[in-house]
Amino acid sequence: MTTRSLERIIPSIPVSDGAGVKLRRSLGQSQGLRLDPFLMLDEFASDNPDDYIAGFPPHPHRGFETVTYMLAGDFEHEDHLGHKGHLRGGGAQWMTAGRGIIHSEMPLQESGRLHGFQFWINLPAAEKMKPAAYRDIQPEEIPVVSIAGGTAKVVAGQMEDSEGRHIAGPIQGLSTAPLFLDVRLEPGAAFTQAVAEGHSAFLYPYEGSVEIGEDGSSRALATRQAGVLSRGGQIAVQAGPAGAAFLLLAARPLGEPVVQYGPFVMNTREEIEQALDDYRNGVLAA
Repeated sequence: MTTRSLERIIPSIPVSDGAGVKLRRSLGQSQGLRLDPFLMLDEFASDNPDDYIAGFPPHPHRGFETVTYMLAGDFEHEDHLGHKGHLRGGGAQWMTAGRGIIHSEMPLQESGRLHGFQFWINLPAAEKMKPAAYRDIQPEEIPVVSIAGGTAKVVAGQMEDSEGRHIAGPIQGLSTAPLFLDVRLEPGAAFTQAVAEGHSAFLYPYEGSVEIGEDGSSRALATRQAGVLSRGGQIAVQAGPAGAAFLLLAARPLGEPVVQYGPFVMNTREEIEQALDDYRNGVLAA
């Protein structure tokens, strides 16, 4: 089985989004820095409410999925139909924008730490206009797997635990077959994970650092850098001297044209123009 190597590093950069929320963006900071089908990865992490309190007031989406994963803090989300949900530390939300949705994400706290991530996954052309849908995932729904020298949370896909059992996350059956793990390792601990040979994959350490690849040819990946991996059937990671916590994301690439205009991601310029017309005419989410 071929072990993947670290092919490209995308350092995260400070950006502001929503009504002034301070973020760090790696994938998606430019349209050339994507990894099919992943469009964007943002991390928000602050103890200062001025960095997040304004939140993300109502805004539209069409043509892709947004995944929000919280480590600490509380958000309330609401859409144009009045549906509400509570996203809390340790939980996640998997939202399929599909044909269109207008929603908001606002902090349910006035102080304290807010730390989480949002990434976007493209939808295939055949699914871009399907009805919008939510999956709110509570912390207790996400399996925590014991591994040698650490733990892993399985949000999507599956992994093997230290006893050889296959542990599945709550998100299954999507056309891109995503794998989404949150892995925490003790200093120097090693971790391997099988992945489909042809799937795109990357790591994002949010604490500590890691070495990726086989002994003798591994490369270091520092905190808040996205590491794009080569093709191969498994991923090998070793935590640095301070340990590490990282997201591991993989999915089936779509191999389709991507035309993006802000919150709209379609296959052609004409479809983007139609999305803009639909939004102006109040029928984006009809």
